[in-house]
Amino acid sequence: AVIINGKIQAASYSAFQGYAHLSAGLTVGLSSLAAGMAIGIVGDAGVRANAQQPKLFVGMILILIFAEALGLYGLIVGLVV
Repeated sequence: AVIINGKIQAASYSAFQGYAHLSAGLTVGLSSLAAGMAIGIVGDAGVRANAQQPKLFVGMILILIFAEALGLYGLIVGLVV
C-alpha cells in the first residue's frame, strides 16, 4: 500500500492505473491467503504424521517451504504491477 500510494498523482491517475493497483492488491492478498491455507493444512497433517513416524519431518518442512513460496510469488507479481 505504501508503494502504490507513492505512485498516485491525483491529476494524472487514470482508470487503468486504478485497476492495475486493484489487481496488484488482490494478487498479493489472495496468494497470501492461499499460502496460509496450504501451510495450515500441510502443517496440521504433517504434525499428526510426524507424531506417528518421525522420518517424515524433513519432507513436511520441504512441503511447508514450497507452500510459503506461493505467497512470495504473489508478492513479486504485485510489486511488478
